[in-house]
Amino acid sequence: MAKALLGYVGGSDPRLLAEMRRLQQRVQDLESELVRIQAENDALTAAASQDRIMESIDAHQAEPALT
Repeated sequence: MAKALLGYVGGSDPRLLAEMRRLQQRVQDLESELVRIQAENDALTAAASQDRIMESIDAHQAEPALT
């Protein structure tokens, strides 16, 4: 009787398991993409910061180098 009840309740539906695996893979793919985009954003932020530092230096008013 327990087997009959388990079958009646639903048990493991192969379509449901396949959908769950597909969704888990999609989540992993999105997490990987998020890590990649965050790394790219960090690199762009660092480059923009470096550009602002270089632009803030006024070469015309800089002191001459000591020789």
